[in-house]
Amino acid sequence: MRNPLNLKAPAAALAASLALLAACQSTETKQETTATTVPAETSKTDSAAGPKFLSQPLVKDIYTADPSAHVFDGKIYIYPSHDIETGMPENDKGDHFAMNDYHILSMDSVGGPVTDHGVALAVKDIPWAGRQLWAPDAAFKNGTYYLYFPVKDKQDVFRIGVATSKTPAGPFKAEATPIAGSFSIDPAVFTDTDGKSYMYFGGLWGGQLQRWQKGTYDANAPEKEPSGDVPALSARVGQLSADMKHFDGPVQDVKILDEAGKPLLASDTKRRFFEGSWMHKYNGKYYFSYSTGDTHLLVYAVGDKPTGPFTYKGVIMEPVQGWTTHHSIIEVKGKWYIFYHDTQLSGKTWLRNIKVTELKRKADGSIETIVP
Repeated sequence: MRNPLNLKAPAAALAASLALLAACQSTETKQETTATTVPAETSKTDSAAGPKFLSQPLVKDIYTADPSAHVFDGKIYIYPSHDIETGMPENDKGDHFAMNDYHILSMDSVGGPVTDHGVALAVKDIPWAGRQLWAPDAAFKNGTYYLYFPVKDKQDVFRIGVATSKTPAGPFKAEATPIAGSFSIDPAVFTDTDGKSYMYFGGLWGGQLQRWQKGTYDANAPEKEPSGDVPALSARVGQLSADMKHFDGPVQDVKILDEAGKPLLASDTKRRFFEGSWMHKYNGKYYFSYSTGDTHLLVYAVGDKPTGPFTYKGVIMEPVQGWTTHHSIIEVKGKWYIFYHDTQLSGKTWLRNIKVTELKRKADGSIETIVP
């Protein structure tokens, strides 16, 4: 997820983003924990002379990405990454995505004012963490809210941790150790109608998934995934234990098949898994969606069980402005929405902003492609 498209904002937008960045960096040093509310954005365009976008950023005073949205207690809560400017050069390992903490956002309805509840968890509060808090997710069970997060440990290996809170807005307290058997990035937790919960995770290149093919971390493995006509690497899925803090058994590959029932190949870069898993259920079917990474698409596959296998079905969203693309899908009051990000505010791949737009389906349950 590491080479930008070099999409450049107009000069005016860049100037505005620099001013915004200065303000953003100033507020980041304060580590605020109080909630602030910003009005909803209603305009669908920047200006008559500027570029047009499908939707507007949900917040503009900080940079946010990778939005995991949920409805808790009748309110929408969003668990995004918190992008910051570090001055690190871009590389394929994603070192320039050097996030230090999470802010949790909420709103009563899509299109309504957004509340920033401040810092919910920071690297310094995680006993085993080294650096880089990447895309998180959240879940609720047992009267407790769980925040799942990937962060590099002190040996610079990505693991997945869990933190808990009695409120969906946090703050969250991290467990002393990462989840046993976890690795790589982008945890996404889905709880089925039978009460069982599953975690989907994994990401290629900087996400290190390709270094776990022998069951343990291989520091000498290639930086990128296999190529050619070999089966593509895929996400992992594991059922969570009753306490939501462990895996209930071994994790397994998420099998994504083509229309002929064969595994997608590494060379099939517009369909194979790269990162950014999400799961939702619709009319009894399980929709596993994800990013294709270096081809910049959000796509989906459908299965009959939460653990798969899943058959590839199509594109959810065409490429956004910026290199990365990451999403979540939820139902709110009978309508479906996709939360996503682009780089409208900054024009920089590592300084993103989250957005939301309606997700529409055809009569057969297939998802209509969105052009952002």
